[in-house]
Amino acid sequence: MIKAVILLKRRDDMTLQDFSDWMLKEHVPLALKLDGLKRYQVNIAREDGSDYDGVSELWFDSEEAMLAAYGTEHGKAVAADSMAHVKDRKRIVVDEHPFTPTA
Repeated sequence: MIKAVILLKRRDDMTLQDFSDWMLKEHVPLALKLDGLKRYQVNIAREDGSDYDGVSELWFDSEEAMLAAYGTEHGKAVAADSMAHVKDRKRIVVDEHPFTPTA
């Protein structure tokens, strides 16, 4: 299992609320239909002034599965929707190592 972590900075003409509305109401429903997507999490900044306004996390079985998903017409549309609403986007493919605190 791999995860793509995508850092997003909204366009200059968008407020943080505009960005949040677009992400949650328009982009998430598109992204949820990516082939092979196992889990999807969106994180949106609480206040203006951060280097990035949102972070998306997408889990796939493998990097090949992720590339295949984004290689489809739908995957290309998801990426194009993202690029149309942000001025900066950084993607990092990571291996996740979760830990749970103990008492």
